[in-house]
Amino acid sequence: MKMIIAILHEQDTDPVSHALTASDYRVTVIASTGGFLRKGVSTMLIGVADEQVDPALALIRKSIVTPSTPNSTRATIFVIKVDEFTQF
Repeated sequence: MKMIIAILHEQDTDPVSHALTASDYRVTVIASTGGFLRKGVSTMLIGVADEQVDPALALIRKSIVTPSTPNSTRATIFVIKVDEFTQF
């Protein structure tokens, strides 16, 4: 299992969230600021099976608004191995 942590511009949050949930991914969105993109951002936590990582990343890329300035960053994404997962 993997955890995808996607830090996105606020304007990309809804399109990405809707695309992921429409494809049956579970998404937790946290409003955040600062660091990587230096503006209002959202952090998405997406738990996926190993084989779902590439399709989920493809959906995220497809749903992000095309940058208005060349070489601008629209998202920062981390994929982390999950050793244990428990639900109550």
